[in-house]
Amino acid sequence: MEQRVSVITLGVADLAASRRFYVEGLSWSPVMEVEGEVAFFNVSPGLVVGLFSGLAKDAGVEGRGAGLTSISQNVPDKNGVDVLMAEAEAAGAKITLAARDTDWGGRSGYFADPDGHLWEVAWNPFWPVDAEGRISIVRG
Repeated sequence: MEQRVSVITLGVADLAASRRFYVEGLSWSPVMEVEGEVAFFNVSPGLVVGLFSGLAKDAGVEGRGAGLTSISQNVPDKNGVDVLMAEAEAAGAKITLAARDTDWGGRSGYFADPDGHLWEVAWNPFWPVDAEGRISIVRG
C-alpha cells in the first residue's frame, strides 16, 4: 500500500450543522454534496475532507457514529481496491466491510488497523487519480 492519504472522512451526527460550521465558521467551500448525506471539500492538492452522516453504516461498524473518522486511499483503477484490501488483511487488518461495487458507481472496502482506526480503499470513476497519486473533486 502506498504511503498516501486521499480523503479524511468525518462521521457527523447532524450534517447541516457540521456543514454550517465548516462553510460559515471556517469559510470552507464544498466542491461536491449529496444533500442530507455528505459534503466534500478540497483542502490541499490531492487531499479531500468529507463530512458524512452515514459513515458508520457505510464502513460496516454501526453503533459508532459521530466522532468516527476514516482515512481513505483512492486508487486509479477498480481492481486496485481488491489488491490493497488483500494486502491490508495479510498485514493483520480486520476487514470491516469487504470490497464491493457501490451504488454511486465506484468500488470500495473498509478495514481497521490494529488499534481500530478505519481505512477505506476506494476507486471513484468521477475522481481520477493523477500520476502523483492525487485526487481532486472538480466542481460540476
